[in-house]
Amino acid sequence: MAWLFAGTIFLSAYLLFLVQPLIARVILPWFGGAAAVWATCLMFFQLTLLAGYLYAHASIRYLRPRRQATLHLCVLALSLYTVLAAPAVHPTPLADLHPIRGILALLTVMVGVPYFVLSTTSPLAQAWYAEHNPGRPAYRLYALSNAGSFLALLTYPAAIEPVLHVRAQMWLWRAGYSAFAVACGILTVRAAWNGKAKSSDGLSAGAESPRLGDRLLWAGLAFCPSALLVAVTTHMTQNIAPIPLLWVAPLALYLLSFILTFEGSRWYSRRIWLPAFIIAAALITALLFPDARNASVKTVIPLFSAGFFCCAMTCHGELYRLRPSARHLTAFYLMIAAGGAAGGLFVGIASPLLFNNYLELPIALLVAVILVMIALRRAAPSLPGPHGRLIEYALTGALASGLIYLVAWEDPHWAAGYRVIQRNFYGVLRVEDVDADDGAPEMRQLHHGTINHGAEFLRADWHRRPTTYYGPKSGVGLAIRAALAPRRVGIIGLGAGTLAAYAAPGDTFRFYEINPLVVDIARSQFYFLRECPARVDIVMGDARLSLEREQPQNYDVLAVDAFSGDSIPVHLLTVEAFREYFRHLKPEGVLAVHVSNKYLELAKVVAEAARALNKHAILINNDSEKEQGIYTADWVLLATDPNLFAMPQWIVADRDPLPDPVRREWTDDYSSILGILK
Repeated sequence: MAWLFAGTIFLSAYLLFLVQPLIARVILPWFGGAAAVWATCLMFFQLTLLAGYLYAHASIRYLRPRRQATLHLCVLALSLYTVLAAPAVHPTPLADLHPIRGILALLTVMVGVPYFVLSTTSPLAQAWYAEHNPGRPAYRLYALSNAGSFLALLTYPAAIEPVLHVRAQMWLWRAGYSAFAVACGILTVRAAWNGKAKSSDGLSAGAESPRLGDRLLWAGLAFCPSALLVAVTTHMTQNIAPIPLLWVAPLALYLLSFILTFEGSRWYSRRIWLPAFIIAAALITALLFPDARNASVKTVIPLFSAGFFCCAMTCHGELYRLRPSARHLTAFYLMIAAGGAAGGLFVGIASPLLFNNYLELPIALLVAVILVMIALRRAAPSLPGPHGRLIEYALTGALASGLIYLVAWEDPHWAAGYRVIQRNFYGVLRVEDVDADDGAPEMRQLHHGTINHGAEFLRADWHRRPTTYYGPKSGVGLAIRAALAPRRVGIIGLGAGTLAAYAAPGDTFRFYEINPLVVDIARSQFYFLRECPARVDIVMGDARLSLEREQPQNYDVLAVDAFSGDSIPVHLLTVEAFREYFRHLKPEGVLAVHVSNKYLELAKVVAEAARALNKHAILINNDSEKEQGIYTADWVLLATDPNLFAMPQWIVADRDPLPDPVRREWTDDYSSILGILK
């Protein structure tokens, strides 16, 4: 019957982690494509996993085998009904809910019950296996479980997302869950219903009960990789793109560390992984200092990924060394789940409330250093030689000191240099006054992540000069200036409100913005909106959803400039989104899409959308003019009229040929980041 245990555990783990990027991608557009959506989803999955482990622990400890089986068969039947009866299209969140509450409510309705059941499978099946096979290592099944999860995370971005539409992906998952429910039902009857008369408390009778300190250390060692997982993922997705590919990579490394450490003791050697942990943590710490925060993506992604893996291997390796006997297996997994959920709550809920900046990453790293040293005190020195222990203490002490210096002094001192620094669900916004280059007047700048989201000259007679990516020679600047007065201009993404610099009396400028903090800062810290002579409307909420609810606005120009850090929400680049944009444009109107990006060739996606909708497109790349505060920027302009861009005002030196489009158009059901990575 070993194959039934292994197959059921593997399938449950595969489905458990296949649904995570899938369902997060489904709800991503409803919350503006923010990078924090994944952090909140991950927190939900960790909390549900904790509930599943608690159920498994209570069932094994307090119920006899037949009652365990009866209860679990009922829960299985309920979950299968919810999966098969689920509607094809789920409701969108209530507009008055905070994004975190909205995401948690949606996930509970959409996948709460089946995810809970999948979460119970590994600890329950391992406990039943230990009862039927005394003396055999049940903990290796935990490695098998994580192998199934790891495989799901590899196959989703590589083989499922690029091939199948979202609706087909959901049906595939439902079919897989139905197969799992049948297999788990058979396992429950054979292992629990027909099991021994005594409960699993009889396993390893006489084994000493773990002390409270041991249980807290289990939870702490599970907390650190979990918190680091969410913090590292947020750090990367905030400035690249909130996409499943970048969600999956750190999570896959997290699972790989569980697989290697829980498969057996041969993969984790303190002599290898402790020095690797110290070096990796030191390198990550160095990149967290303010002067290094604009490091190249070629440096950030490999170094943070490798560093996170070393930290996870060390914490999980020590966790495996501290494992109890099989009698306390479910209690052990319960504490692991509790630590993991605490890590998700710390990053997803507590950190945005406690900190104005991203301090959760160095704090989690500091806690990991301290807990690893506590775990190592129970063993011989890892480093060879008579002074091995002293060297360990010196290295980890220096690392801890660096982290404390970063959190307690360097970061607050750096933050104090900003006029405003505030944080909410959508990220950290910073406003600073800086001296402009080449003798130009002082400027006020708005930053989101490491990216400038607008700047304004502080000299009174220069207040309304367009700057940064919106200069007069930029694509959007040309489009607005070419429109006949009075103009109606729609703008997706407010930033500092720079495009309001083009407004004239009689014009209407309508901004779509999802982040209320951006609106507060634009109104209180910048003059673009306050001194605008035109009518200014601000529509709160996700732009795509807002446009779908509105009657045609007959815009002369509609600008798509919704960036979070350096990433643009994917749902604003699909063919369905472009069709919606043109519904709101006049027949002679121009759609301007900002495609400047350090990491992604977004112009390829826009070129394919133009081809699919039979629109005409040009690429405008303006040069930097530092003395005017203007940056190099790429804008793709689209129009329905085939003769529009042949007019003299569009024959400019900065007009470039469009790149080759992506091979397959992006839709609400399909998108793939692999084809546009620079």
